Amino acid sequence: MKATGIVRRIDELGRVVIPKEIRRTLRIREGDPLELFTERDELMLKKYSPIASIEQFARGTAKSLSEQSGYLAVICDTDGILQASGQGKKALYGRPVSDRLTEVMQERRSYLASKAEGGDILPITRENELLITAQVIVPVVAGGDCLGAVVLLATDEGAVMEPAAVKMARLTSDIIAGQFE
Repeated sequence: MKATGIVRRIDELGRVVIPKEIRRTLRIREGDPLELFTERDELMLKKYSPIASIEQFARGTAKSLSEQSGYLAVICDTDGILQASGQGKKALYGRPVSDRLTEVMQERRSYLASKAEGGDILPITRENELLITAQVIVPVVAGGDCLGAVVLLATDEGAVMEPAAVKMARLTSDIIAGQFE
């Protein structure tokens, strides 16, 4: 654990203010759920990710989606890449998602683009080390909340997402969302 040197007092209602700098760094927004952990005399807060709680399911789902579609399949929560399967997965796995991907998830609408058709390819991670030529992004929405996204990526020159792959991404998003309803 890293010390910040910031000290806060608990108010009469048991509340503690998390400083703006820390919230910005950890991408914690108003209304985000936090999970509490205790060990001896320590209290830890962690941003809660429902999708991370089904990690094994997400791993198998990403692998199956990649094998069936032929594309690089990614499952992320609103903060980072939880699972990736297919060619180029190492460039994505465990990385924080880009601000543009976060915007798409917040809009709760699917996004489809192909360079071959003049589309605007969105970066998936902040570092964006992968050359993406086509993509489909489908937010995972359960109970009105966006929990993350299912993403299919192509890296081949001139790639265009096939309609069947788009349907698979949407179906996968619905299946994951169903785990939380």
